[in-house]
Amino acid sequence: MRKPIIAGNWKMNKTLAEAVDFAKEVKGAVPSNDAVDSVIGSPALFLASLAEELKGSDVKIAAQNAYWENTGAFTGENSPAAIADLGVQYVIIGHSERREYFHETDADINKKAKAIFANGMTPILCCGESLETYEAGQTAEWIEGQITAGLEGLTDEQVSNLVIAYEPIWAIGTGKSADATIADEICGVVRQTVEKIYGETVAQAVRIQYGGSVNPENIAEYMAKDNVDGALVGGASLVPASFLALLEAVK
Repeated sequence: MRKPIIAGNWKMNKTLAEAVDFAKEVKGAVPSNDAVDSVIGSPALFLASLAEELKGSDVKIAAQNAYWENTGAFTGENSPAAIADLGVQYVIIGHSERREYFHETDADINKKAKAIFANGMTPILCCGESLETYEAGQTAEWIEGQITAGLEGLTDEQVSNLVIAYEPIWAIGTGKSADATIADEICGVVRQTVEKIYGETVAQAVRIQYGGSVNPENIAEYMAKDNVDGALVGGASLVPASFLALLEAVK
């Protein structure tokens, strides 16, 4: 059975003091790692402080991005080797905001996934379609293309340990959400795509999250679906009580 994983994506929010206060409040209150993986996706500025504050706790840390080279003349980028050295366990890559605002391609995301694995961390690889793609009935083809390109060259073991987050772009920060049936269907497309490339054993091992206006009130209906193993949560992860409520609902 796949262990649920709830990851909060703080995006570009909080000050350092607010981030540390959040960590202090939740670190002793999250459910055991045996029940659910609890992850905070923090801005890079706070990763070192959060790693120190959360050391020995059941809360894991995700960077929100990383470059695909460990060193070099890449001003403003974050080295995956340096991120791993802080004790970070996950890195979010391929988020629709990175794709749209910073023009990241599937090839970029694939290189990042390989670099993240090479440094002992786990990618949370995002995929998702626009409203136009959804309304045109082309979601399955779009998602299959993103996943196929994003996973190119990864090993069976790597993909088995990967986390994939399906986030329909039209449901991110809009208050709209794909209902649980739609979420399960498209997460199923993700799993079927993995199976086509890597086989059933790997497809049954990979964890797939849903993201898009998830909150403590609606998360249980998503988690009841066969292909949904967790959630990548934006706004509802910014307040300690809400983040803890998400974890309790899943537990």
